[in-house]
Amino acid sequence: MIRHILHQALPLLFLSMLSVPAAGQDLIARQAPIDKKMRAVDSIAIQHLFQQEAKEQQLLELEDPAAELYPNWEDSGINLYGNVQLPSEYKIDLRGFCMPTTNRIVTSNYGYRPRFRRQHKGIDINAYPGDTIRAAFDGKVRVVDYQPSGYGKVVVIRHTNGLETVYGHLSKQLAKRGDILHAGDPIGLAGNTGRSTGTHLHFETRLLGEYIDPAKLFDFKHQDVTGDFYVFKGRGRGTLLAKHTPDETNTAEANEEVRYTSSESATAKAQAKSAINTRIHKVKRGETLYSIARKHGTSVKALCRMNGLRTNTKLRVGQILKYS
Repeated sequence: MIRHILHQALPLLFLSMLSVPAAGQDLIARQAPIDKKMRAVDSIAIQHLFQQEAKEQQLLELEDPAAELYPNWEDSGINLYGNVQLPSEYKIDLRGFCMPTTNRIVTSNYGYRPRFRRQHKGIDINAYPGDTIRAAFDGKVRVVDYQPSGYGKVVVIRHTNGLETVYGHLSKQLAKRGDILHAGDPIGLAGNTGRSTGTHLHFETRLLGEYIDPAKLFDFKHQDVTGDFYVFKGRGRGTLLAKHTPDETNTAEANEEVRYTSSESATAKAQAKSAINTRIHKVKRGETLYSIARKHGTSVKALCRMNGLRTNTKLRVGQILKYS
């Protein structure tokens, strides 16, 4: 009897053993789409986190633009950098710009004007009363003032790319001190206030108080910038880096191909290339040498050595540190 029962049960047991792998395969097959969906959800979440971090970083930069370059934030005057140490070289990013006015006619260029026997430290662009004047780049308003014998109603913006732009002879100021602006935001209306002989925009570009001819950066006739970057080199000198062609992707600054003039030496090229490959960290609020070292997989000792710091050095928000 027992032998008969075993004889009948063995085939069923054998079939069930064979069916396990098939059931497992079915389970895996059913789970596979779910796994793909979960991976897609994870990817979206990661992208969202990256976007959120980028926005927070942008806000920090706009709160204190170009903090690594400027020694202070003063809103009591336009040029307060008389004794500042100018960098031997500084790369200004001209991408993400907005033309300050849609008018294309330049009525007075940068440079010495014999008629007035003085230096013209900006450029005058034809405008009509009430024309909207806009911020050239992202930044923060440093000065809103009225100078009856000079700029008239004037706005000064410090930008995240290191430039400061000056907008003079306005009929009305729309921006206020401390306003955070994005390129293209209205900052005033064109006018004829101050020492002016007709309605126009007086536009200046400066770096640490050093004047730069706006025509080297902006092409008002074609409503465009003259290049992707401008390299400031000491007083009144600079090099324009050519614009990228449409097929160049350059998704990261660290992978960017920098172009050089033929007059640059091989040593200068090597130094510039080395600088591009250097990895940097911009200090955020609450960070310490220990937390930064841990984040980038290095040591406090290495950070101090690369940046000439001591272990008890107090970091400031916006400070740039090399970590490799």
